[in-house]
Amino acid sequence: MKKLFGTDGVRGVANVYPMTTEMAMQIGRAAAHIFKKDGNTRRHRIVIGKDTRLSGYMIENALAAGICSMGVDVLLVGPLPTPGIANITSSMRADAGVVISASHNPFQDNGIKFFSQKGIKLPDAVEIAIEELIFSKNIDSLRPTATEVGKAYRIDDAAGRYIVFLKNGFPKELDLAGMKIVLDCANGAAYKVAPAVFQELGAEVIPLGIKPNGTNINDGCGSLYPGVISEAVRANGADLGIALDGDADRVIFVDEFGKEVDGDHIMAICATDLLKRRKLRKNTLVATVMSNMGLDIAVRNAGGKIVKTAVGDRYVVEEMLRNGYNFGGEQSGHLIFLDYNTTGDGIQSALQVLAIMRRKERRLSELAKVMTPLPQVLVNVRVKKKKDITTFPEIAALIADIEGKLNDEGRILIRYSGTEPLLRIMLEGLDSGEIQSWSEELADQVRARIGGE
Repeated sequence: MKKLFGTDGVRGVANVYPMTTEMAMQIGRAAAHIFKKDGNTRRHRIVIGKDTRLSGYMIENALAAGICSMGVDVLLVGPLPTPGIANITSSMRADAGVVISASHNPFQDNGIKFFSQKGIKLPDAVEIAIEELIFSKNIDSLRPTATEVGKAYRIDDAAGRYIVFLKNGFPKELDLAGMKIVLDCANGAAYKVAPAVFQELGAEVIPLGIKPNGTNINDGCGSLYPGVISEAVRANGADLGIALDGDADRVIFVDEFGKEVDGDHIMAICATDLLKRRKLRKNTLVATVMSNMGLDIAVRNAGGKIVKTAVGDRYVVEEMLRNGYNFGGEQSGHLIFLDYNTTGDGIQSALQVLAIMRRKERRLSELAKVMTPLPQVLVNVRVKKKKDITTFPEIAALIADIEGKLNDEGRILIRYSGTEPLLRIMLEGLDSGEIQSWSEELADQVRARIGGE
């Protein structure tokens, strides 16, 4: 069992364990030691980037100090989307990349997640190795001196490099001239690069969430609040709306009518397009167990198939790399196009959707009709402790009863969040009223036994 790392790195309230400067320094030291163990005598380098949270400054400095104290140099890129840091890490041949971000969480939270030299999120085994070095204190005595300590450098053109990289992923024969796009950057890491990309490709951009102040990231804006772009699309007569989260690794859309188009619909649009153009490797889409059954039906009808993984874009990527697939994602808007980037990239994903719209000369609302979702309900229950709910007879009996009623025309999925003290209850079925009632009944049972404030 991991003590620090969750589904997507280390995360928590900034300045409260484990997201303290002391722990950040230890994480930096342990990671630097691991990434330095390749036997190469050259200077080792680790990229550090962040989103726009106020606490990013203190964590950045603590991480950099820990890394430098182990004789590894630091490349500071400042605020940049998570996928941009993955790209800079691999393109600069750095030994690793670090992202300081809590993604879609509120500003008081922060997190630390790593990318390998190839821009891939670390496997569980490496995260466990980092933890073991921290808690065993085996590297406390390893302290380079004199010229052996690391240096920190600032990479001033990182944003420009990433913008060029993104534009190179858009078909050369296409542009966005004549398109009006509402773009919500969540006052986060993409506040500069995202508007620049779409504008330079010719679109008229109505930017929202581009004035970060350290505390307004994800605050009533971004992918968690699609109603903001929905209203703006209707008010401005835009062709579509694009909403990113705080670190811009996920994206949610609204069509020209202001209707939300989630990650499952986008996967259906892109997977069926790739299938038609014979560019979906092994005719397979990789999704998670949270994806709607309607996605399975849409892909199957187009001649493809779906492989399911545990929740978390890292597990989607691991499955893709293990079996040679090139497209996958999550309902939440993490979409991974391995032909373009090594991790979820909200801006790149939006460009792929825009390319399909341009190529087919169809609006997003028309494209979204490729998938008809089954009614789905998701309820989050805050808990005090993440206990095995099957040990509570009343809860186990209720789950069995619901499964029996759903039969083969729906499903129930219950799991704990990897980043928050939440139990997620998801039901799918033919009758939205029934699954809503069952989910609330189950949520009440959980609250009565392990619920928190």
